[in-house]
Amino acid sequence: MSEHGFHVHGPHDHELEHAAQHDPDGHAGQLAVITAILATVGAIFSYMGGATQANAGLFKNDAAIRKTEASNQWNYYQAKSSKQNLAELAVELAPEGRRAFYAEEIKRYKTEKAEIMTAAKKLEDESTAFDKQSEEQMHQHHRWAQATTALSISIAMAAIALLTKRRWTEYAVYVMSVLGLGLGIAAWLHY
Repeated sequence: MSEHGFHVHGPHDHELEHAAQHDPDGHAGQLAVITAILATVGAIFSYMGGATQANAGLFKNDAAIRKTEASNQWNYYQAKSSKQNLAELAVELAPEGRRAFYAEEIKRYKTEKAEIMTAAKKLEDESTAFDKQSEEQMHQHHRWAQATTALSISIAMAAIALLTKRRWTEYAVYVMSVLGLGLGIAAWLHY
């Protein structure tokens, strides 16, 4: 324990520090800086991935609510249709003095049904729009997750490059970094 609190090393921290101190070409310091930058960018990508996933869930929830409201409107529409059908039957079966009343009821039900249908279709359109937004957010979430994964792999490859001092592992760091950054840009641009 140091005088300012606990200082805990990760399992490979000591080896990385040792490798960085004994690097004649200075690649270790360069890889350490790149690793820190990648970790920071990866944290941002991870946050964005979580935010887009949460948004997708919220949009999907809104879509389900609108779908339920639309279903309720269609049930209401059906109830009015049943009442209209009964009024149409009553026009045929009722005495002459009551037929005018049922004819007016038929007109009223037709007007109410038209309003209900408009409301139901509007709710269905809103539900469809929310579903589309949810799908777009999930697609974007997948891009953020892919970018985060690629950057995590590049960070792990940086540790391997420092420990093994193999040039190809350093190149792998750069390739995975560019891939991760490219995927992050694709996520940002909604591709």
